[in-house]
Amino acid sequence: MSEVKRSVTTRWTNLQLGLWVALALAIVSCETEYTPKPKGYNRIDLPAQTYQQLNPEHPYSFEYSSHAKVRPDSSMIAQPHWIHIIYPTMGADVQLTYKDLQGSDKILNEMVEDARKLTGKHQIKAYAIEETEIRTPTGDMASVFELEGEVPSQFQFYVTDSTKHFLRGALYFRTATQNDSLAPVIEFIKRDVVHMLNTLKWQDGK
Repeated sequence: MSEVKRSVTTRWTNLQLGLWVALALAIVSCETEYTPKPKGYNRIDLPAQTYQQLNPEHPYSFEYSSHAKVRPDSSMIAQPHWIHIIYPTMGADVQLTYKDLQGSDKILNEMVEDARKLTGKHQIKAYAIEETEIRTPTGDMASVFELEGEVPSQFQFYVTDSTKHFLRGALYFRTATQNDSLAPVIEFIKRDVVHMLNTLKWQDGK
């Protein structure tokens, strides 16, 4: 082979080798710089907290969020005066159940025990359950349960006058979003529930 042909062949081989090296470096460079991005969540813009009065068709009344709608409980086990306070834009639902105690200590103890059992069912997934006892402005006793962890219900409560009325509530979300990202909404609805308890009145005048 002549010197000219050998020189051309050598340059062509070097050019091919250079291209392969450059391509390999580019691939390695891309792999080195890539880092997986964490899963993002939609931004949650919360409205101002304003309230409206519950229609006087139940043995209880209170003020509830202007951003919520009241619907009767349509489940198979629903009893009179069981309602849902639904937050359409937040995917949240506060489910309320009511029981007439009929002046019976036995029924009262059963209702308190049932409320605690229903809360306790979440112990498998909850890493903390905090109970707080409060007295409402009208003198009723209420117990509030705050549950932490990936649980379906993050906030539960019951309130009673100990003689005739027993009202229990539980907050649920109809979404698969993790509770950490729902924290602002959970706190928003907790404040609504506290307002509800503070404005609660029984329709027999108590």
